[in-house]
Amino acid sequence: MIYLDHNATTPPAPEVLAAMLPVLSDVWANSSSQHGPGQDAKRALGAARATVARVLGCKPAEVIFTSGATEANHLAVRGLLAAAAPGRRRVVFSSVEHAGHLRLARALRDAGMAVDLIPVRPDGQLDLAAAQALLGPDVALVSLMAANNETGVLMPVAEVAELSRAAGARLHVDATQFIGKQPFDFSRCGADAVSLSAHKLHGPKGVGALLLRQGVALVPQTLGSQERGRRGGTENLPAIVGLAAALDLLGDVSLEAARLATLRDALESGLCQALPATHVWCQNVPRLPGTSYLRFGTLSVDVVLQRLDRLGVAASSGAACSSGGSEPSHVLGAMGVPADEALAAVRFSLGRSTTLANVTTLLNTLPALLEPLFNPTRNP
Repeated sequence: MIYLDHNATTPPAPEVLAAMLPVLSDVWANSSSQHGPGQDAKRALGAARATVARVLGCKPAEVIFTSGATEANHLAVRGLLAAAAPGRRRVVFSSVEHAGHLRLARALRDAGMAVDLIPVRPDGQLDLAAAQALLGPDVALVSLMAANNETGVLMPVAEVAELSRAAGARLHVDATQFIGKQPFDFSRCGADAVSLSAHKLHGPKGVGALLLRQGVALVPQTLGSQERGRRGGTENLPAIVGLAAALDLLGDVSLEAARLATLRDALESGLCQALPATHVWCQNVPRLPGTSYLRFGTLSVDVVLQRLDRLGVAASSGAACSSGGSEPSHVLGAMGVPADEALAAVRFSLGRSTTLANVTTLLNTLPALLEPLFNPTRNP
């Protein structure tokens, strides 16, 4: 199989599994217990926290372990909002946040909170002038992804951080797709809080973290003494150790980013040459090196994915599946893309396992399977 769906999830690295196994079998005590086995678990938890902090450029006390990025996002938004001054009751999201995060925005609005969405331009980039216009003295929090999960477009975090500071608002960044794919240093990113998830960078599912800048007030959403009282519940120690091991494996992210960008560009240029109806979104703006979001004319994505499956290629759609079928991507909708084109969206997301041979195989086989679909007189 050629796996080109790394933005959805990544396979756990062998080193991650090796790090987790001893914890599962031997260090299974509760880290809050005072006896010897409990203290062994506490030391393992502390070591994992120190590794996360070292790799991500933060202090160990700034790391809050969660069940994943979704919980981290909710903790950041609800917790920072609850801690805001009484006069600050408005929250600003981007219009292209992950669908799950926009559900939180709708829930806040349904609860009577003022919520605004920053638009994006047709090229997928955030409209900074609109962002500046939305940031007033009543804004408690801005929540922005670092990189879009569909288009791969990089968001102007530094610029939004400056605007947020000027308005006296907190900034939360969802770095789920960014960390592990681009260089990251919490001490320099300008955000007050940053979310991440282990399974996007070859760690286990069900664990993530919220990095919270020291001194920033946060009201916990799950009560308990764990995580310095900021997130109650017994820590998932094996998964936390796996997260730390996955981060420790990253090494020089820039080298891998350059390799993936070369492969991505070869894939896109090859497909555009073999199938002139190919259109690549956000091709000329800063984006993640391994993300390619495209369509083949207006061929149904379901048909394209079926043919990819025949080739043993795992890719994904840009549409969100519902019980009534597929709906156009809200990201492409925010960019002004017509529904028929959005329903043709295919996302290839390359990763650590992707090779030039994989790209060559796809270029040598996929056009032959798709080309007949543009000519109804030939059998597909």
